[in-house]
This record gives sequence, structure tokens and C-alpha cells, in this order.
Amino acid sequence: MPYLKELKTQFLEYLEIEKGRTIRTVENYDHYLSVFLEQTKITDPKNITDSKVRDFRIWLNRQSTGNNRKTGDTIKKKTQNYYLIALRTFLKFLIRRNIASLPADNIELAKIGERQIDIISQEELKRLLAAPNKEKNLERRARDKAILEMLFSTGLRVSELCSLQNDLDLHLDEFSIRGKGGKVRVVFLSDEAKKAVKDYLALRKDMSDALFVQISKKPDLGSDSKKQKSLSPALGNSVERLTRRSIERIVKRYAIIAGISKKVTPHVIRHVFATDLLSNGADLRSVQAMLGHANIGTTQIYTHVTDKHLRDIHKKFHNKG
Repeated sequence: MPYLKELKTQFLEYLEIEKGRTIRTVENYDHYLSVFLEQTKITDPKNITDSKVRDFRIWLNRQSTGNNRKTGDTIKKKTQNYYLIALRTFLKFLIRRNIASLPADNIELAKIGERQIDIISQEELKRLLAAPNKEKNLERRARDKAILEMLFSTGLRVSELCSLQNDLDLHLDEFSIRGKGGKVRVVFLSDEAKKAVKDYLALRKDMSDALFVQISKKPDLGSDSKKQKSLSPALGNSVERLTRRSIERIVKRYAIIAGISKKVTPHVIRHVFATDLLSNGADLRSVQAMLGHANIGTTQIYTHVTDKHLRDIHKKFHNKG
């Protein structure tokens, strides 16, 4: 399938360069399209037909995941839709290039249930934010406190938090962040978040430009000079920026310390950020802007959790006979 493979490569380059998609997103699209092309054996875009797509969907619906082979569970509808979304986007790309193929609108996504939001209560949030106080290492305590306060104050995605530099102007209550698709938005700092970041930066001895970095263990006296040099706080380049996995582990650790039995991730804190705003009267468009959602429909998933008006009406009028 050299012809379609070449078009797929052009499409992936288009996503990265012209659309500004992240490398991870491009890799995901590459995977979904590669599976489709490998399974259907199509080599010419004109041969992408309704019937071929239907056969692929049947095949996909019958595939079991590595973890579910024993139970017989198949790939979730939501995951199947990722393949279809990638294919639709590819077909739109072909049409824009005047390449004859199946119209993207011919592909309908599988029906899935309403998305469930994982959130924690305000009381659990307070315990989570206070959990770093139990950390003995002062720099780690300050760093982790700053991470948690920043996540709740700004609603940043974990990848956005990882990208922050340590040159934030903490005299201001806001800063700009480049999010998904290269779109820039403004996020806001609470007094608690500003203080936490200031306290953390005051303890930093390295010269890394990253805001959140790994904290090296002190080298043993028996370590060789090369190892000691790599751990020297004076060498900024040797201090590694925290990864999304590292921050996810940090959040999980403090959730356990805080005695929260639910699964807590940076994205759960983002959910709490959004529901907190809406519960206190913020309008949906403003929350959409602060979260960096391209579609307001994505933001609307929070409304059924936060609609105080409906709760008030229920209390006022229900069972009053």
C-alpha cells in the first residue's frame, strides 16, 4: 500500500506542522490509521468505501484487549471511536487535497454512554492539598505543595504543568499557557498557589529553567567523581524536568496519604477546578476558556454535577403535598 502510506505520512506531517498537534497526538493517529490500512489492505484512497469501513468496524468491535482476553471483553466503544475519528480526519484531509475518497460524513461514531466525571469532595481536596506537610524533605514538600496548588488554581492539564518554566512573574495573578493545538489561553493564580511557588523557588539550588524538577538524592561519599558531578546542584543541565508520569505518581501518593480511597490524578484535580467554578456561579463560556476546551460541549459534561439551581428547585417543590 505504498500510495496510501505516502498520503498517510503527508497527513501526519500536516497534523504536526500546520495544525500544531502534539507529537503524542500524531503518534496516536499514526497507530489508528496504520491498523486500518493493515487490516483492510487498501492501497488506493478510492477503495475506501462504506463496505470496507463497515467490515473494519465489525473486526474492531470483536477485538479483545490484552487485559480482557480471559473475560472475553472487547475494545470499548470509546476506544473504537478513536479509530473512526482518525479515519474521518484523514478523509477530510484527502478531500481538501482533491483526492477522491469516501466522504468523511459517511462515518458515524459508535453510540457511547454519558461520560462519567471522577471528582473528589471539598473536604477530600483540603486533605489532599495539606498532605505534603507530612513530607520530611523540605524541598520536596515545597515542590509538591506548589504542584498541587498550581493544578487546583489553574486547571492546567498535566502536560501543560510539565512545560512551565521557572520565570513566572509571581507579581501577577495570571499567565499565558500554550495548550492543545498550540492555542494560547490565560490561566489564573490564587494567593495560595503564588505563595507555594515562591516558597519552592526559594529553596531551589539548581539552575534548570524548568519550574518543576526532580529532586536529586545526596550522593554517597563513596560515589565516583563523575556521579557526584552529575548530581551537583550547580549544574542546571543535570536536573531533569518532571514528567507527566512523575506528577501523576506524586498526586497519587498524596491522595493515599490524605486517606482518599478514590483514584486521584492531575485530571481529577482539573475536574474539581471546573466544578468548583460552576458550583459558585461561573458561566459555562468562561470555564470553557479557562480549561482551553475547543468545544463547549466538552465543558458541558460538568453541568449535571454542579447545577445548584435544579437542587434548589427539587428541595423547594418536591413532596410538598
